[in-house]
Amino acid sequence: MHSPDHNQSTLTLHLPDEAATADLGRRMAPLLAPGMVVWLDGDLGAGKTSLVRSLLRARDHAGAVKSPTYTLVEIYVISRIYWYHFDFYRFNFPEEFLDAGLGEYFRADSVCLVEWPEKAAGYVPAPDLVVHFRFAEPGRKLDLAAYSKEGRECLNTLRSGLPDAAD
Repeated sequence: MHSPDHNQSTLTLHLPDEAATADLGRRMAPLLAPGMVVWLDGDLGAGKTSLVRSLLRARDHAGAVKSPTYTLVEIYVISRIYWYHFDFYRFNFPEEFLDAGLGEYFRADSVCLVEWPEKAAGYVPAPDLVVHFRFAEPGRKLDLAAYSKEGRECLNTLRSGLPDAAD
């Protein structure tokens, strides 16, 4: 995986509705490269799975996209890239990450999208990008933070295409 980078870059976005979330997914999808780990942080119902659905649709996935709350991981193979969507909400102990053998999914040929990463603290690999969701009527506010060179490249490209983005 990528080594942590303390030269952090941030971006804050307001998504007033589902269409804005879908647009963000379309913009972000081509920027997420194999080997990247994205942590999705926020309360229940804040839009984490909606963003994942938008990312996958933008990569031409036509099937169902559901929350992996009970399965721990949903697997999507798109254009020879493995997209893994994790949800650790039901973990009682971080060690459950190891017990479930989930470390093997974090590879150079995959993009890993992780909901509730704090529930696997100390075991889930460090993020390239963290997306923190907050309720902000109407819609949501997202705080994006990059923690690697790849994460910064993603944010910088995303920022350049969004004229109203706030740093």
